[in-house]
Amino acid sequence: MAGPKGGAVYAIAAVPLLIVGSLFGLLLIGDDDCGPGAGIGGSSVTIDPASVPETEIAGYRQVQLVNAAYVIQAGKDLGLGARDQTIGVMTAMGESGLRNIDYGDWETGGVTNPDGTRTTSIGLFQQQNGWGTREERLDPYVSSTKFFNAMIAKVPDRESLEPTIVAHRTQVNADPYHYTKYWADAVQIVEGLSGARTGLDAGDGSASGGVCAGLIPGTVNAQGWASTGAGPVTSAYGMRIHPIYGTQRFHAGTDLAGGGCDGPIWAAQDGVVTFRGFDGAGNGVISIDHGGGVTTRYLHMYDSWMLVQTGDKVKAGDQIARVGSSGDSTGCHLHYEVRVNGQNVDPAPFMAEVGIQLGQ
Repeated sequence: MAGPKGGAVYAIAAVPLLIVGSLFGLLLIGDDDCGPGAGIGGSSVTIDPASVPETEIAGYRQVQLVNAAYVIQAGKDLGLGARDQTIGVMTAMGESGLRNIDYGDWETGGVTNPDGTRTTSIGLFQQQNGWGTREERLDPYVSSTKFFNAMIAKVPDRESLEPTIVAHRTQVNADPYHYTKYWADAVQIVEGLSGARTGLDAGDGSASGGVCAGLIPGTVNAQGWASTGAGPVTSAYGMRIHPIYGTQRFHAGTDLAGGGCDGPIWAAQDGVVTFRGFDGAGNGVISIDHGGGVTTRYLHMYDSWMLVQTGDKVKAGDQIARVGSSGDSTGCHLHYEVRVNGQNVDPAPFMAEVGIQLGQ
């Protein structure tokens, strides 16, 4: 059998322990930095499963942490970055509590496949027969490798997606958001085992892109205005074919690449945050009132990537958010709107009049 062996099979409940353990400083292998390698995907981290000590992290004991180490190492051997490795650990947490169990949903709840046949789920990832032999599915390293290979094939755009959605598209869980609650502990486990800072946001799976501490200030011009995000412009203001619905619709703003997922979003001018939350379509939205009837709006951020609250006073060039892909979005970008006296106007000529060329 390819890959290292290890991880005993346990016929016990797949529920993580409730005792909360603390992070520990171990002499383990890893990239001890939070630089560019900690960007989306990030550089790989590594841990020898045989070196995991008798300890706890986030309430998970040594036998579970050894299994997590196999997941991490399988991702490393495939050349995957820290974010992908952490998604693997999160998925195994959500499927089995990081326990290499020899039973699954049929035995615990009588769950059947859509065609009425019994499910055959076993192992860390609760993989059915189609994933491989029983021996392969009960080998922590091999089952992890199979998970990652499936993830690579099924979710090529995973860098722009929330970790739980990546796991769902790979595993096809009934609830796409089932894995969300495991993400923060998965980050803690990966960093605790590897001794490395991944730069991952424990809130929703972002990577800091090399800015692990502090915010990135924008550049303010002599007229007191700032560019709202990095270019280029990816979709202009006006009528267009909607990229999701395929029908002609009015596009009320200008889309900017924004530097990709987790890129900084800056306040266009001094003002007060009048809204911070989500609209009816699930778009993360920040609205800033600049006075004189001018309001700017910034869309598609994830909740934890909105760095201001309603009522906050901001200055031009303050980082108010990070670029995300919430709501009606096909990938990470900033949708930027300008409203004058409550009416949308084309942001590009408006900003040009105050000395800002959007997308540059």
